[in-house]
Amino acid sequence: MDLKIKDVADLLNVSETTIRRWLTEGKIPAYRINHQYRFSRTEIEAWVMSQKLGNSYGTTPFDERKEESERTTSSGGSKQFSLYRAIHKGDVVYNVPGQTKEEVIRTTMRSLDKDLNLDSDVISDLLLERENLQSTGLGNGIGIPHTREYLLNTHHDVVVLAFPEKFLAYGSIDGKPVHTLFFLFACEDKRHLHLLAKIAHLSSLPETIKLLESRPSKEVILDYVKDWESNIQKATVT
Repeated sequence: MDLKIKDVADLLNVSETTIRRWLTEGKIPAYRINHQYRFSRTEIEAWVMSQKLGNSYGTTPFDERKEESERTTSSGGSKQFSLYRAIHKGDVVYNVPGQTKEEVIRTTMRSLDKDLNLDSDVISDLLLERENLQSTGLGNGIGIPHTREYLLNTHHDVVVLAFPEKFLAYGSIDGKPVHTLFFLFACEDKRHLHLLAKIAHLSSLPETIKLLESRPSKEVILDYVKDWESNIQKATVT
């Protein structure tokens, strides 16, 4: 079943008012059934991935002013620190060797197959199939290798940060090479989209880019992400 306005607002961490405004302004893909808006998960994922960051980190539909009436944590509880927990469950891998996107993805997966209890060849093939459809490079040196064709058989999500040994040509929307990869593995389809949107939002911030370029420790990354998530609030476009 596709998504309703409430679902998309929750997943993207914005208000329903924001979603309706995006619809009015033609900023987000949707269709109508019996005069009600519905959203394709596949189209929303592609939309999240296609939001350009501009020449100086620019603006995206996630960069918005807070309205006093909506200053409440969007999803609270389990979703508020979802990215922090996913990285905590995952890992941070440094100096991954490889001259190409494929080499780096396959090398990273081989280093994780035992810890994540996955078949590195199978998951690498799925990740590369996704890359062949559309690059997961967000711009400004960030990529999010992921696939909705694979869900973890667990009750938690996993995000693994990988820093390639060399900056990597990745087919990103801004043409810049990638220095940081967020490998995303979710246990549910909705949580996959929620985390994808969070990573895209986090990666649009200049301070995040600066931090990741320094290749910090896992502890520093976790502290930064936890602080960022604790301050996420519902927002609306102006």
